[in-house]
Formats: sequence, structure tokens, C-alpha cells
Amino acid sequence: MLAVVKRSGVSEPFSRQKVVGGVRRACQGRPVDEDDLQQLAHRVEETVRARGAAEIPSHEVGLAILGPLRDLDEVAYLRFASVYRSFSSIEDFEKEIADLRTAAAGEAADDAAGNRDG
Repeated sequence: MLAVVKRSGVSEPFSRQKVVGGVRRACQGRPVDEDDLQQLAHRVEETVRARGAAEIPSHEVGLAILGPLRDLDEVAYLRFASVYRSFSSIEDFEKEIADLRTAAAGEAADDAAGNRDG
């Protein structure tokens, strides 16, 4: 059984439904359906289980959510990241948006290079 250690030190069983619930809040009003949420939670669970540890800090579960959520919906990602990373200023949002733009530009360049190679 995989356990998640919360900040308070309390340990509880990993819950895919808790992942879905947290991500669902970030996805409110976004074009994300229940199947998308379940697939994301499955990816997160696979990621944390692959570490092979019996216990994992809740912080690492949050990190495992960020990548798949960014791929799913950037607005939902920003919402989740702002809470998870405790954004405290507009500059925090600006930096994260700049990072998203840089990543998107890099992916677009990779796609274009791949299309030329094909």
C-alpha cells in the first residue's frame, strides 16, 4: 500500500480520488471532462508508485500532478500551481506564464523540426 505523508506528518493511503478532487477544482469552467481527470489521476498514481517507496511526501504528489495538468490545460495548471506553490504576487504569475510560453515555443520548434525531418 502506498502512503502519502502530509505536511503535518500524518500518513494516509494514497487516494486517486483526492487527486481528482484537487485537480477538478483547478479545472472548473475549463473544457476538461471526467475522463480527462481520471486519466490524469492514473498518470499521477503511476508516477508516484514508480518511485518504489512505501511512503511519499504530499509535496511529491503535487509535483507529479503539475506536468500532466500542464499538458491537459494551461489555465487549470496555473490555478493549481498558484495554490500549490503559494504564489503571493502578480510577479509569481508572470514568471509562470513566461515559463509556459517558453516551453510552448520550444515544443512548437521541436514539432517544426520534426516535420522537416519526416
